[in-house]
Formats: sequence, structure tokens, C-alpha cells
Amino acid sequence: MIRKDEKTAVIEANRTHPTDTGSPEVQIAILTARINELTEHLKVHTHDNHSRRGLLKMVGKRRKMLDYLMDKDIERYRAIIAKLGIRK
Repeated sequence: MIRKDEKTAVIEANRTHPTDTGSPEVQIAILTARINELTEHLKVHTHDNHSRRGLLKMVGKRRKMLDYLMDKDIERYRAIIAKLGIRK
């Protein structure tokens, strides 16, 4: 589970204006942080299938948000992909 101070740091790093907490960029960044943390958990606990299901749901949700952002504004999509290093 991502801690409050970590989540605040992710929001600070990815917001588009001073009061931004819900833009697609922020949501994608928060999901990416949770996905990375859960991936590390699953490397240790390989038989934790309940958490694996949650991971797959988060990856799908992030994919939908990235698709939305790609349709809405391709430059913002490319910027968030480069910033988070999602597509290698």
C-alpha cells in the first residue's frame, strides 16, 4: 500500500496546476507507483493470487487512462510515458 507522503510526492511531481489532484497524468502516476510496489511484493510472494488479480485490474485501468489521454492529447500522452518510463 502506498503511504500518504509517497502519494503526495507523486501528485506534486505530476500535477498540471497548483490544485490539481485528479488529472489523468496524476491518476496514471499514482497507479504506476502502486503497480511498481505490488510487483515487488509479488516477486517475494509468488503464490499471492488475490494481489495478482488486483495488479492486473490496476494495469487495465492504467491502460484505459493512457488510451483516453492518447485520444485526447497525444503530446500529454507522450510526456507522461517519457516521465514515468512505462513504455521501454
